[in-house]
Amino acid sequence: MRHVVGVGDMKLSANAGDIVVTHALGSCIGLAIHDQSAQVGGILHFMLPVSSVNPDKAKANPYMFADTGIPAFFKEAFKLGASKRIIKIKIAGGAQVFDDKDFFAVGKRNQVVTRKIFWKNNLMIEREHVGGSNSRTLYLEIGTGRAWMTIQGQEIQL
Repeated sequence: MRHVVGVGDMKLSANAGDIVVTHALGSCIGLAIHDQSAQVGGILHFMLPVSSVNPDKAKANPYMFADTGIPAFFKEAFKLGASKRIIKIKIAGGAQVFDDKDFFAVGKRNQVVTRKIFWKNNLMIEREHVGGSNSRTLYLEIGTGRAWMTIQGQEIQL
């Protein structure tokens, strides 16, 4: 079964036959996690780095923001049996999609906050494909843990 993750959302699965996908990763970050032993994985698609810009919205939907979405996403994965010590993390997105000036630098800020959250929690990002100016689509195959993305029609393994 294919699970499509919308913007400001996440999907997790413990079904080996499932594929999780998220589209339109511009300045947003797509975060794929997978625990091979538990056969649990999923994708989080967050928009903004910090929830302090709109605490009410963060309360209603923590998955919109890195600082609230990442912890909530991992807690749900742990409930399905994933283990912090063996989980694999891959990220894609964080592009500069608006213009050359990119006044708000949302993509870059998303990258920095994501890395900071993982660093503070003793977690390493195994692979990443971030930055640039093009939108990406991120895929995760639950049975194998294979993650890949497409960018401008090209498939890249993560």
